[in-house]
Amino acid sequence: MILSGREIKRKIDDEIIIDPFSEDQVNPNSYNLKLHNQLLVYKDEVLDLKEENSTETITIPQDGLILEPGKLYLGRTVEYTSTDKYVPMLEGRSSIGRLGLFVHITAGFGDIGFSGFWTLEIFCIQPVKIYPDIEICQIYYHTIEGDYDKYSSGKYQNNQGIQKSLLFKDFK
Repeated sequence: MILSGREIKRKIDDEIIIDPFSEDQVNPNSYNLKLHNQLLVYKDEVLDLKEENSTETITIPQDGLILEPGKLYLGRTVEYTSTDKYVPMLEGRSSIGRLGLFVHITAGFGDIGFSGFWTLEIFCIQPVKIYPDIEICQIYYHTIEGDYDKYSSGKYQNNQGIQKSLLFKDFK
């Protein structure tokens, strides 16, 4: 089952952490998350799964930044989230998707026990202008049945910023 917006509000600061939290961002069955003002882009045209790929940081100015099609941008949410009881899921907002802007390519599924900022894999179909602090995606929460183990990977837990791929660590 998916938690309703009212249930998300009831669980805040107890079973669900969203920091900062604003009631204005609560939807009927989700919560809108905002885009931080920084992005990472990979420097190399060819990326290697077994190597640490270098990145550079771009700051999104208040008057906006035009994203280029065919380029991957890594962003993050303004909000830090955590839950030890529910499965957090991330989706783009439909209004954002209707502009041809994707906010996660494959990583919308969270694990119980994940704590941190959500890294967004941003990609656009045509040039689109983005702004810091826009409500870019939404988080929703599933209940889980049966015994489970909480997320314990050290790769992305309690991150403090945008997380580039750490897949190369799996090969060591």
